[in-house]
Amino acid sequence: MMSLQEQISAALKDAMRARDEVKMSTLRLVLTAIKKREKEARSLLEDQEVISVITTQIKQRRESIEQYRQAGREDLAQTEESELQILQGYMPEQVSEEEISNTLDEIIAEVGAASMKDMGTVMKAAMAKLAGKAEGGAINAMVKEKLSS
Repeated sequence: MMSLQEQISAALKDAMRARDEVKMSTLRLVLTAIKKREKEARSLLEDQEVISVITTQIKQRRESIEQYRQAGREDLAQTEESELQILQGYMPEQVSEEEISNTLDEIIAEVGAASMKDMGTVMKAAMAKLAGKAEGGAINAMVKEKLSS
């Protein structure tokens, strides 16, 4: 089975053949970010680490879209959205709010979290368990809700 990085490289070659400029530039940016992370780590990245790189790229796109819309630059926001769609295609399937909630209940029970003081412990375990499958912001909000009640 091909690694996620190999899948992205293969998709880049396909995009080049198809002359798909948006896909080419997006995948090149991701591969560059992966190579940079590999250089820092001095080793090849596992799929989980590649997902982490893609998650960062997705977050950057979302922030850019918001900023472009505020500035009235719908054209640039559209480009970022196209890139966002491409990046999301390489993420594991996202879990539902219910699944996040159930996972958090399990983690809270496991670590014996009782109050907001335990938020860091719960978030660390949740981000490890739900890496790439749910957004950090959504997890964070749900943890706050569960620990403050």
